[in-house]
Amino acid sequence: MTLRINSLAPDFCAESTQGEIQFHNWIGEGWAVLFSHPKDFTPVCTTELAAAAQMLPHFAARQCKLIGVSVDSLADHLLWKKDIEDIQNCVVDFPLIADENLAVAKLYQMLPECEDGLAGARKAADNATVRTVYIVGPDKKIKMMMTYPMTTGRNFNEILRALDSIQLTSRHQVATPVNWVLGDHVIIVPSVGDDEARQLFANEWIAVKPYLRLVPQPK
Repeated sequence: MTLRINSLAPDFCAESTQGEIQFHNWIGEGWAVLFSHPKDFTPVCTTELAAAAQMLPHFAARQCKLIGVSVDSLADHLLWKKDIEDIQNCVVDFPLIADENLAVAKLYQMLPECEDGLAGARKAADNATVRTVYIVGPDKKIKMMMTYPMTTGRNFNEILRALDSIQLTSRHQVATPVNWVLGDHVIIVPSVGDDEARQLFANEWIAVKPYLRLVPQPK
């Protein structure tokens, strides 16, 4: 079955830089961001892992864990982790999954099932599609997927912004408009009629159009 938003995030057991991980158990009752890499010791991915490490406290404050996966061995991961910490002066304090046999990449449909070979015989270009970010909710369902080319570094501020939106809209009957950031006005979802909106949001909302009703962000 093709993975989509609201699909159950596939569970797996794998070795990582922080020991063996059973993905769903590791997530627990919180949120998770799983982000993937085509190969260790790649320049763009090195900067991404450093940025993720530096932003880890912001995700933790939102009850969200970070976990990376890269198509390489655990031994390579440990060496790469040291490189990242040396170059960027930070600690990579989240697990990096070893996917030497491509199992996780295939499970998450970033590589086709028919793909063969082990990581050591493959170049980053062979794994170019292993570049997706998944936000997974406490119900273990995929809430967002975002895929980048190898030559474009991810924006972890945007991933954090998306997480803020997803968490907010999971608690309240609202959606977030274009370029929304925490504290901005939000949109009352169309499934909430005006009478219900008056009960939920008092008289604070403004109808720009009948289908576009803005309201201060719920606390």
